[in-house]
Amino acid sequence: MLNISDILETITMIREENLDIRTVTMGISLVDCADPDPASACRKIHRKITRVAADLVPVCAAIEKKYGIPIINKRIAVTPIASIIAASPASDPVDYARTLETAATDVGVDFIGGYSTLVHKGISACDRRLIDSIPAALAETTRVCSSVNVASTRAGINMDAVALMGDVVLRAARATADANCIGAAKLVVFANAVEDNPFMAGAFHGSGEPDVVINVGVSGPGVVASALKRLDADADMTAVADAVKRTAFKITRMGQLVGAEASAALGVPFGIVDLSLAPTPVVGDSVAGILEEIGLERVGACGTTAALALLNDAVKKGGVMASSHVGGLSGAFIPVSEDRGMTAAVAAGALTLEKLEAMTAVCSVGLDMVIVPGDTPADVIAALIADEAAIGMVNAKTTAVRVIAAVGKQVGDTLEFGGLLGGGPVMPINRFSPARLIARGGRIPAPIQSLRN
Repeated sequence: MLNISDILETITMIREENLDIRTVTMGISLVDCADPDPASACRKIHRKITRVAADLVPVCAAIEKKYGIPIINKRIAVTPIASIIAASPASDPVDYARTLETAATDVGVDFIGGYSTLVHKGISACDRRLIDSIPAALAETTRVCSSVNVASTRAGINMDAVALMGDVVLRAARATADANCIGAAKLVVFANAVEDNPFMAGAFHGSGEPDVVINVGVSGPGVVASALKRLDADADMTAVADAVKRTAFKITRMGQLVGAEASAALGVPFGIVDLSLAPTPVVGDSVAGILEEIGLERVGACGTTAALALLNDAVKKGGVMASSHVGGLSGAFIPVSEDRGMTAAVAAGALTLEKLEAMTAVCSVGLDMVIVPGDTPADVIAALIADEAAIGMVNAKTTAVRVIAAVGKQVGDTLEFGGLLGGGPVMPINRFSPARLIARGGRIPAPIQSLRN
């Protein structure tokens, strides 16, 4: 699986088709850093991160040079901070965010995830403190990312948490209004969050993970699109699926190599390869482009969900043949602002929020990097989160919402982030009120399929 001559076959993919390792993410447990004295806890956190991750960036640079494989981001994921601040009930959670920011800066990584909590069954006092602090924490930092898990197939949907997050998303956008509402772009609300996700903004280091671990996220929408372009024009859907599987195998094999190399060089366990097709705003690096190559005039047309289901399944089938440890989210991402084809489809009127929601039933994550008007009510955003959580809960899959309320902007305006986050048009959202639904609170019970023991 790690034959170097096989890896070199991917050189055209790297040079011409935008293939890259999207991220090498080091997961670090901070459980041993909890302390009743918040200052002491922050010192321990900084000391551990800077010690354990000191060589992460240099090792990745050495791998890039050795194989000519671009590694776009180097990242860290830590234990959900809510569980660390529980030891210090009087502490200010934002102090921990500042510590994470300083540690991430000192070791040179692009992002650090784990300003997070899991509240799918209930909200403790420390959970509530962390959730309330998220807007300030994201406004005061540039590398810190936050996530909150509000639902699971086993527990149902915590509607009290959903209501809180509708307000927090708005506050995060408003707190960073002078920076294109970037705070909301660093915040994701999950159902069925996974412990080994290497992608931001949702990465955190789960309680079932080793003390330190290396996880790799690969990408390659451009490679898959190029493979489909080489098919005969009359190739049937089975041939399309086979082409995607073969390509996903090669992409994942490269991730396996990088993960194994990084693990050996750093002396920490290799966790998983997340074989997701994660697009970028670069031309030719679009999941929308793949779907249109399969046969759609525009993403959003009837048939989009079926094409995406084929793509997601074929990516996973090809990937599991290349690595014994596939994990994370794995599949096809459909972030609107990060995918030039998606933003073009929105601008053309082909892709709507409702169609995106339907697509999330078969994609890898959910409603990702969706931009809505800045005056969208908090209960509407909460209801959007609830809808997406319901899809995840019932289908026993990970779903998420990363929605940006563009302060001062309306439908038809654009919001630009730059870099991997891209930018795109403000999308219309249904404004009929779900206020009574959200105000009921409580928990939507788990579905019958949760009773699997």
